[in-house]
Amino acid sequence: MEHKDPYIGKMLDNRYEILERIGTGGMAIVYKAKCHRLNRLVAVKILKSDLAQDEDFRRRFNAESQAVAQLSHPNIVSVYDVSRGGDMEYIVMELIEGITLKQYLEQKGRLNWREALHFSTQIAKALEHAHSRGIIHQDIKPQNVIILRDGTAKLTDFGIASFAAAQETRVVQEAIGSVHYISPEQARGGYSDERSDLYSLGITMFEMVTGRVPFGGDNTVTVALAHLEEPIPLPSLMNPGVTPSFERIILKCTEKKPEDRYKNAAEVISDLRRALLNADDPQVGAEILKEDPLSETRPISRKELDLIKTRSDGQREQKKPRNSGERRETGPDHEENQARKVPEGRGGRQKAPSRQQDEDSETTQLEKVLTGLGVVAALLVVVVVIVFFSRLGGLFTSPSDKGTTETQASRETETDGERETESEEEKETTLSQKEVKMPKLVGDTQEEAEAKLDALDLTMQVVMKNSDTVEKGVVMEQADAPDSVVSRYSKVVVTISSGSDKILLSELGIADMTLETAVRLLEAKGLKAVVVEETSEDVEAGKIVRMEPEDKAALGDSVTLYVSTGPEVEVTPVPDLYGKTENEAAALLTEAGLLTGEISRAHDASVPAGQVISQGIEKDTDAELGTAVDLVVSLGQEPPKTQFLASLQVTYPLMISFGPGAESSEVQILIRLKQTVNGKVTYTKLAEPKAYSASTMLDIRLDHIRGADGVSTGEVEIVDLTNNVVLTSYNVNFVETEV
Repeated sequence: MEHKDPYIGKMLDNRYEILERIGTGGMAIVYKAKCHRLNRLVAVKILKSDLAQDEDFRRRFNAESQAVAQLSHPNIVSVYDVSRGGDMEYIVMELIEGITLKQYLEQKGRLNWREALHFSTQIAKALEHAHSRGIIHQDIKPQNVIILRDGTAKLTDFGIASFAAAQETRVVQEAIGSVHYISPEQARGGYSDERSDLYSLGITMFEMVTGRVPFGGDNTVTVALAHLEEPIPLPSLMNPGVTPSFERIILKCTEKKPEDRYKNAAEVISDLRRALLNADDPQVGAEILKEDPLSETRPISRKELDLIKTRSDGQREQKKPRNSGERRETGPDHEENQARKVPEGRGGRQKAPSRQQDEDSETTQLEKVLTGLGVVAALLVVVVVIVFFSRLGGLFTSPSDKGTTETQASRETETDGERETESEEEKETTLSQKEVKMPKLVGDTQEEAEAKLDALDLTMQVVMKNSDTVEKGVVMEQADAPDSVVSRYSKVVVTISSGSDKILLSELGIADMTLETAVRLLEAKGLKAVVVEETSEDVEAGKIVRMEPEDKAALGDSVTLYVSTGPEVEVTPVPDLYGKTENEAAALLTEAGLLTGEISRAHDASVPAGQVISQGIEKDTDAELGTAVDLVVSLGQEPPKTQFLASLQVTYPLMISFGPGAESSEVQILIRLKQTVNGKVTYTKLAEPKAYSASTMLDIRLDHIRGADGVSTGEVEIVDLTNNVVLTSYNVNFVETEV
C-alpha cells in the first residue's frame, strides 16, 4: 500500500504550499511548491525527517543554506528563502524546468566536443563565482548540473559544500563526495580546496565526451584507489572526435597532485575559450553508467578510508625494510602520515629510490627537531612550576609585596606569644594587601573601567560582544560581581559592547534608489542582495517595491529587493511563422492576438521568395497581447552581380508575311529570344503575345534583353502564334555588364 507523502498539501510558514514531490537525494527531498505571497512556483528542499535529529546532517544542511545564500550567478540555482529551527529545515529555490546533465548523457550517450565545452564553460563559471566567495562545492558531478531548454547549465546541491577558510585549518576526516568523481586528496582524507572541484569537473568533462566515467569497480574502495593510483585514460581513444586542446584541459584538471592542476576556475575558463577558437592550440593546458548506489553522494566510511590508505601504501611498505629493533608506529597521526605517502603523479609512478631516501632522511631530521622541541617545552614547564610555587612561598616578590614580605620576616622572629597579641587592625591591613573589592563596572566606558581597575592593581581582560541595546565601547557585563573579593594583581574579564551588528536598512533610502545603486550599496555594507521580480499596479517597472527585512539586517544577511515588472498583463505564446507566406503569417498573428510589425526583405536561397525567413520574437515566447512581431521575408536566391545584356531596335511590316490582301486579317504575335545553353535550345519570352492587324508596321524596341549567363549570342524571333510560324528573326550579341 502506497503511503501518502505527509508534506503534500502542507503550508510552510503560511506561505509555501507543497504541491508535489519532484526529486529525492541522500539527505533531502525536493518539492514543487507555490509561494502565495509572490504568486509563483518555487522548489522547496526539505531535510529528511529521519535525519533532522542527526546533528551531522543538520550541520551539512545548514552549511548548504549558508553556502547558497552567498551565491548569485546565472549558472547557479538561485535561493529565495531559508528556514531553520524546530523539526523541519528547508531551503526555497527557483524552480528549474529541465533535466540533469546525467539524464541528458543517458539520452545522447556522449556529447560532441563543442557541446561538452559549452556546458563545461558554464560549470567552470559557476565554480569561479563560488570559489570567489570562499565556497568549495565538493560534489561536482553530472547529477548536480541541471540543463535548461535553452542550453543553460545550472549548478545545484551544495549539501556538502565547505568554506575555504575552514578548510585551511581542517583535515577532512572522511572522504566525502561521489566516489566516481572524487579527487585523490578527498579519497585520501586530506585537505581539499578549489582544485578538488576542478578535478571533479575534469571527470565530468571526461564523461561528457566519452559517455562513461574513467574508473569503475565493484566497490567504493576499488574506485577510490583508482583515482589515487591509476592514470586517466585518454578521452580521444574512446571518442576520436575529441580535440587535442579539449583533451589537454581534461588531463590537466585530473592530475593526481593538486599543484599540477589549474590553480583556479578562471584558468580553466581561459583555456576552454582558447580551445573553442583553436582545436589544437599548443598553449592550452584534457556503456553509459546508470544510476546506482555508487553514484549517490555519501561519505566514504572510516573503515573504507582506512582500507584505501592501507592498500595504497602497501607497495611502499613492502619495499621499505623494517629493522628488527624499529618501533612500530600506530595511531591517527601515523595513519595521516601514511596517507600522504600514496604514490602521486599520472599513473601512480613510484618515486626514485634516491628521492625516497631523501624523504626518509627529511622525516628523521624532522623527528629530531620535534623531539628537541619537546625537551625544551618540558624544561619550560618545570621552570614555570618552580616560579609558581616559589611565588606562593614568598621566594619571589613584586615591589607591592615588599611590605608584606618584611612584615612576615619580622613576625618570624617574634615569639609565639607576641604573634598571639597581633592586633586585628594588622590582620586587616595584611588582608587588604592581598585582596580587593570588585568595583561596579557595568555602564562605564572602557576607559573608565580601566581606570577603576588600575587603581586596584587589577588587569582588565576585554571580551567584545555585539549588542543592540548597549552603546559601543560601554561595559555590558563583568565576570566578578560588584563588591566581591578578588586577588590583587588578578585579571578581570569584562564584556564590552562592540555596538550593534545590525545595519539600519530604513536609514539607507533604498526605496528611492535605482536597482543597480541599491544592490551596490547593500554589497558595500556587507549584505547580500537578492532580486525578486513581482507585478505592481502602483510602482513603475524597474523600481523597488519593497524589501525584506524592512528594518535591520546583520552582516552577511540576505536582503530581498522586490522589483516591479509593472502591472500584470495578459500574455500569449508567439506562433511559429517560419516558412509561412506574408498572408499566412499575418493570419496566425491575428489569431494569437498579436500584430504584424515591420516587414523587411532579404535574399535567402534556402527559403522560397515570399516566405518568412525569421521573426522578431522567437516562437513560443510569451508576449503581451497586442505586441507587434517584425518579419523578414525571403526574396529568393540572390541574383548574380553581372548580367549578359543586348538590345534590338527594328521595324518589321507584317504585310510582308501576309500579303497586300490581308489588311482585314488579325494575328497573335509573340516576340521571343532563342539561345543555345549547354547544347540545349532555350526560349525566353520578351513580350506578352498581342493581337495585331496583318497590315501593321511592327516597331520593335528592346533595350535590355537579358540572356543566359555566359552565352554571348542569340536570335530574336517574331512568331505568328495564330499559324505557329516564325515570321522572321534577328541576330543579337550579348555583352557582360555589372549590375
